Amino acid sequence: MSTPYPFTAIVGQDDLRLGLLLNAVSPAVGGVLVRGEKGTAKSTAVRALAALMPEVSVVPGCRFSCDPASPDPACPDGPHEDASGVSRPARTVELPIGASEDRLVGALDIERVLSGGVKAFEPGLLAAANRGILYVDEVNLLQDHLVDVLLDASAMGASYVEREGVSVRHAARFLLVGTMNPEEGELRPQLLDRFGLTVEVAASREADQRVEVVRRRLAYEDDPAGFAARWADEEAQLRTRIMAARALLPEVRLDDKALRQIAATCAAFEVDGMRADIVMARTATALAAWAGRTDVLAEDVRQAALLALPHRRRRNPFDAPGLDEDKLDDMLEENGGGDDDPEPDGPGGGGGGGGGGLPPQGDGPDTPPQPESGADDTPGQPDSEPSGPAPSVPGQGGEQQPVRAGEPFRTKMLSVPGLGEGAAGRRSRARTEHGRTTGARRPQGALTKLHLAATVQAAAPHQRARGRSGPGLVVRRDDLRQATREGREGNLVLFVVDASGSMAARQRMGAVKGAVLSLLMDAYQRRDKVGLITFRGRDAELALPPTSSVDAAAARLESLPTGGRTPVAAGLLKAHDVLRVERLRDPSRRALLVVVTDGRATGGPDPVALAARAARLHAADGTASVVVDCESGPVRLGLAASLAGELGGTAVTLDELRAESIAGLVKDVRGTDRRAA
Repeated sequence: MSTPYPFTAIVGQDDLRLGLLLNAVSPAVGGVLVRGEKGTAKSTAVRALAALMPEVSVVPGCRFSCDPASPDPACPDGPHEDASGVSRPARTVELPIGASEDRLVGALDIERVLSGGVKAFEPGLLAAANRGILYVDEVNLLQDHLVDVLLDASAMGASYVEREGVSVRHAARFLLVGTMNPEEGELRPQLLDRFGLTVEVAASREADQRVEVVRRRLAYEDDPAGFAARWADEEAQLRTRIMAARALLPEVRLDDKALRQIAATCAAFEVDGMRADIVMARTATALAAWAGRTDVLAEDVRQAALLALPHRRRRNPFDAPGLDEDKLDDMLEENGGGDDDPEPDGPGGGGGGGGGGLPPQGDGPDTPPQPESGADDTPGQPDSEPSGPAPSVPGQGGEQQPVRAGEPFRTKMLSVPGLGEGAAGRRSRARTEHGRTTGARRPQGALTKLHLAATVQAAAPHQRARGRSGPGLVVRRDDLRQATREGREGNLVLFVVDASGSMAARQRMGAVKGAVLSLLMDAYQRRDKVGLITFRGRDAELALPPTSSVDAAAARLESLPTGGRTPVAAGLLKAHDVLRVERLRDPSRRALLVVVTDGRATGGPDPVALAARAARLHAADGTASVVVDCESGPVRLGLAASLAGELGGTAVTLDELRAESIAGLVKDVRGTDRRAA
């Protein structure tokens, strides 16, 4: 719809609105990452913010939105000397997750550069977002090389495009906002750190508030312009307050006591680096300006910590987000926080997730009073996994309650052989746009990475025919050669875990879960998709369909009960079905099958032979596989190793799985991948 939903009409979501408004007051805060379940007004709030941003004055005709008061001296459209300015609304530019690097940063016309010596540059989305908002929905699904480019530009305030010695630089200062659903996978910690603030959002559990959300949304969809008009006064008041806070910001004083509180808080929560301290200082200053004060109070520091630290204290993807607020209060008290008496209407309202003095949401036109924001407005941590044992299975005896996983460790490198073309990652070799150059070919479509030597070699034999007799080189489109590159890809790592009675000894199962947890952490670091199949009793179960959320797999693993017989064949057949469907959905993503078992198949007639037949189906498909042999004790049957042989893969013991182990070093999975060549 052309008419955006009014920002002031959003019900609840105080932390979300506050995080966005603080960035509107002080873009130096560094943007905000919004995490939450689907349908929680994340995108609506971001798009609504643009209407509140002050208008910007730009040089007419400049594609990079230069400020006429201080134009960029290196602007590709410059120089802008004595340029008059025109005002326009701040832009909101959306970055699609499927965008190419050229679409993001812009592109040079290499053919015109080589043949005519002309710097022909077509600006990208970074140029369009300069002095505005750059919005990335589902930022956790954005390819890593795009995220790196995006965050580098955000940190430096400029974008650089360099191709074969030709360089273009332009200003790229924007408010970066990303939204994501954690169920679809996490961002890497080093990328999380590049967002200034983070907020967690969840749908309210308060019935009256949910009713009001639906009422307003239906009214907006029936008449967007009329609905926006009813909220015009509230929007104007909020816009005026943002401008006043911006004007007050340079006068806000951050004294030594507040700085000590910030430093002590960051040290107490063991955040890495100094970016957290700087972001907290800027956020606390913006909070004071937003409240109309020139002094930073302890309450500003507290609210800044709740917004700037939760995503920086996670050491691995399985750590729960959030801060220990009791510890935070103690730290502020120890460093002089008890002397401040914040205003009752100041930011946060004294609560952990307050609205920072946000306009009340029940005072708009035709709006009944809203329930006060309480525990239901604070994003919770829903426990979707059973905390006790799973229901019993008929005919399955000896079931045990779930066992806690052992301590995770760094695992060996397991990879799929051959050369793939899947999504960017770090596990297996692949043809990619980003990596080391391995050769050249004729471009298929737009030229992205020029292979200069191959281009010159292709053009050289034709110079006489093209009338070139002196120095120089005439290059035509047919001469251009695209560089072929080799990098790494992420795979689908499908875990097939034996949860039968033969695995049920508590100490043993704890070690097995610790090993699988370690492999899950490895999959997270290498940007893989993961899936989890368990088998016990009479059948196998797809505990987690293939997903990018490895923390969801870890949660399922933690609640995994054990007991009953060992239907190895059922587990492998279930895995075969899952992989068949995934190949149809994503043919370019290759699979790595990880079977965790002692190999002691039981149940039914000749269970070992059935397991071998099921394994040979995977071998026939060329699926790379590894069997983690969990057999222990003085007498070992070697059944897991035999199963690995039928799969055409490798067997590795729990001890050999550790990266620091010398014995049984596994660098690559041995096997045949018929689709990888």
